[in-house]
Amino acid sequence: MLNDRQLRQLLDNLTAAVLVLDDGLRLCYLNSAAEDLLAASNARVSGVPLRDVVFESSDAERAMRSALDAGQKYTVRRASWRLHNLERCTVDYSVSPVLELGLLLVEVQSMDRLLRIAREDALISAQETTRNLVRGMAHEVKNPLGGIRGAAQLLQRELPDEELTEYTQIIIDEADRLRNLVDRLLGPRKPAELQPTNVHELLERVAQLIDVECDGELQIRRDYDPSIPDIPGDAEQLIQALLNIARNAMQAIDESIGFKAGTITLRTRIQRQFTIGRRHCPLVCRIEIEDNGPGIAEDIRERIFYPMISGRAEGSGLGLSISQNIINQHRGLIKCDSRPGQSVFQIYLPLYTE
Repeated sequence: MLNDRQLRQLLDNLTAAVLVLDDGLRLCYLNSAAEDLLAASNARVSGVPLRDVVFESSDAERAMRSALDAGQKYTVRRASWRLHNLERCTVDYSVSPVLELGLLLVEVQSMDRLLRIAREDALISAQETTRNLVRGMAHEVKNPLGGIRGAAQLLQRELPDEELTEYTQIIIDEADRLRNLVDRLLGPRKPAELQPTNVHELLERVAQLIDVECDGELQIRRDYDPSIPDIPGDAEQLIQALLNIARNAMQAIDESIGFKAGTITLRTRIQRQFTIGRRHCPLVCRIEIEDNGPGIAEDIRERIFYPMISGRAEGSGLGLSISQNIINQHRGLIKCDSRPGQSVFQIYLPLYTE
């Protein structure tokens, strides 16, 4: 027979979180997975009411009491729990009454990671589809542009009146402008050349450029993790990707609250056991560019990485699309969380290539 210590050891080796509640819905035991999920230790919350550690709803509490009274099991899918530290998590959980002991056994599976992976997988797939569509359209537009420009040049040579050549020059200039736009839609012309790259040197270069553009009026904060090793990257392309994001933040601040009231924060962290799409990465470098501007309008928030989508009247809507293309070339991921008064762009770059 197993003793109490051995039983606890077995429960602590489960990947599922296990909570044991008494008939007053007070916590009696948390295994290690539950401690991680709830950000609470078993010793500190033992005897504490469940609602003081995690709360779903009053109906959920009544359902647990009814299960104990009736001796019936039940399962809840995609429940939203508010933890004692005010964070939220999405879980599936099963409640099983142990009538002989007057206890409730709650088995919990966190769904946040799975939901995040599904969202990111859908995002990467949509971005790849959009990129292929844009590339196809860009090439289709670029080919006739060359013909139009060449024909205008030939016509310009044959025109007897120099005043008439002004019109052909307009055709040539507009064809060149459209070709430049198409080139920007296509993104970097050469594939990324991955070399060991210091991410903080890249960010300092971006900070320097932003500081010059705003005449030093905008506050730029650094929050770096100095232990981050060099990442495999193309320094020139990564600077362009980061600069596009930081410049958008700078322009949003300038148009809303002004440089003197604005702040851009550059942050780096190491993140372990991260999944980019369906690919598992033991270590990634997370770069965050945060600003205290007005936030991104809700109607375009889900589409900001698509070409020609911009929240500014003067914006081309290409900067973020180009940044996303560059980060994808580095097998990374770019995301955005935004609300009024705060926008955070998160760039995840693997520390090791496969």
